[in-house]
Amino acid sequence: MSGKVIGHLAKPRGRFPHVKRAGDFIYVSGTSSRRPDNTFIGAEADEMGVTKVDIKAQTRAVIENIEKILKEEGAGLEDLVQTTAYLVNMNDFGGYNEVYAEFFDENGPTRTTVAVHQLPHPHLVIEIQAVAYKPQA
Repeated sequence: MSGKVIGHLAKPRGRFPHVKRAGDFIYVSGTSSRRPDNTFIGAEADEMGVTKVDIKAQTRAVIENIEKILKEEGAGLEDLVQTTAYLVNMNDFGGYNEVYAEFFDENGPTRTTVAVHQLPHPHLVIEIQAVAYKPQA
């Protein structure tokens, strides 16, 4: 089994890999909309510190980041078999679900969505972890 931290993506905020391959299965750590420069897609704060977050932009960025991670293992979104999404606010479910449906349908991965009290940064409203199946060459 090999774990990998991907240099061109946001560095994990702890000692864990972006992705780990175990045979033909690929496990993607919880992924957010964080950019390599530690800013967040779908989050901004005004001069008074009032934060505005966009669940649709963050969901899209998270799925695109997962796609980048899978590409490093020779896989793609079509190889996902399971996802678990963590939402800070279930009132965001509609926007999250709308964007998720742009990428996946009933033939996509199984999915679980849960509400959590908070994520590792106050600008984050969603994080997704995933499992893919891609036989090694």
